[in-house]
Amino acid sequence: MGRTYIVEETVGQYLSNLNLQGKSFVSGLLIGQCSSQKDYVVLATRTPPREEKNENLEPPREKLGDVDEEWATEHAKQVSRMLPGGLLVLGVFIITTLEMGNDFQNALRRLLFAMEKSMSKKRLWNFTEEEVSDRVALHICSSTKKIFCRTYDIHDPKSSAKPADWKYQNGLSTSWHSLECTVHINIHIPLSATSVSYTLEKNTKNGLARWAKQIENGVYLINGQVKAEDCDLLEGQKKSSRGNAQAISHSFDVRVLTQLHLNSDHRSTATVQVCSGSVNLKGAVRCRAYIQSNKPKVKEAVQAVKRDILNTVADRCEILFEDLLLNEIPEKKDSEKEFHILPHRVFAPIPGSTVMLCDYKFGDESAEEIRDHFIEMLDHRIQIEDLEIAEEIDTACISSSMNNEASLDNTDDEQPKEPIKTAIVLKIHQNIGVIAAFAVGILAAGISFHYFSD
Repeated sequence: MGRTYIVEETVGQYLSNLNLQGKSFVSGLLIGQCSSQKDYVVLATRTPPREEKNENLEPPREKLGDVDEEWATEHAKQVSRMLPGGLLVLGVFIITTLEMGNDFQNALRRLLFAMEKSMSKKRLWNFTEEEVSDRVALHICSSTKKIFCRTYDIHDPKSSAKPADWKYQNGLSTSWHSLECTVHINIHIPLSATSVSYTLEKNTKNGLARWAKQIENGVYLINGQVKAEDCDLLEGQKKSSRGNAQAISHSFDVRVLTQLHLNSDHRSTATVQVCSGSVNLKGAVRCRAYIQSNKPKVKEAVQAVKRDILNTVADRCEILFEDLLLNEIPEKKDSEKEFHILPHRVFAPIPGSTVMLCDYKFGDESAEEIRDHFIEMLDHRIQIEDLEIAEEIDTACISSSMNNEASLDNTDDEQPKEPIKTAIVLKIHQNIGVIAAFAVGILAAGISFHYFSD
């Protein structure tokens, strides 16, 4: 039996209203959440048309086999950055005037695999064996109104299409539970002299991969409590007048405890590493995840939070490096420090939903630019007043002075919680000589943990 996709009714309305505008087809992305039993689709977004290099030339009429794989894959990569924890690009849709042949089905299949390959490159985490690896290809024929829903296993390159059910449900997007936490990071990444051939971006990602293990192995407090993985997330929560806790959207506060030292089972010795420099990431990030209300488990909620923490830090670094490359910012001379503020997070609601998506904003970008980017990527109208700036840049934090730099660690209780007044700063220090990469296993009777959120 194939998978079942429970789809928000507004998604169906959006797909019905898409105008082909004389083209042979229109394609886009389906966004939602996987579960063991069924998948939930809360948003569909058309892939924006690619601009023609020469506006005087009339664009050729697209054929059904002419899916622009490169452009669609780039759109999927951009949209994946805008998804909080718990949400994924579940697959693709295509609307045509005619029913498709096998060639076009093969094109959609290749597109699904190309998208997954592109999005997985930047991830600091891996899917577990228990997770669903099916992704959906939805075809709608505009003339006959027929819907063809098929899935492919993206972990199996030889997988064939399997039929799936596509069912609409009203109010699906209004009953999601949110989990929020603020994570303070202070990541030191030595740049080995033996890896000088690596780009700064690759060295940084390698360093983040080591930090990711701390996040993966952390202890997560939900509303101040450690709960068993198989426990019901809503256990002890207030129920609705009908006695159903599922019908109410709940918000949970999450705090993260990370282990300071390796335990006694991981003995190691100190090593000295010759380095040509270092990268330091320091600051605070606001993290958010969403879980569908159908009997969620603690394990699922914690996993969504973990992945949002890892995604948002990795995405910001990737966006910064893209910005440096795009603007061709010259490198500092040897022995000089570089300070770069990573973009901070901005949330915006999905219309008619309790779920919010996100984007990233540099200090010189206006709210109008962020709104326009939301509209371009998601093809849904966003109002400026709906934008929620989760983190606000404090420019006083940017300095080579040690005193000012220390202000990044300032988490006084007097500071307002909304918005977070701490930017994430990436500091690059070249030619710092020989430093010790400490990896000393400490024998201890217990396990020491450090609060990673305020």
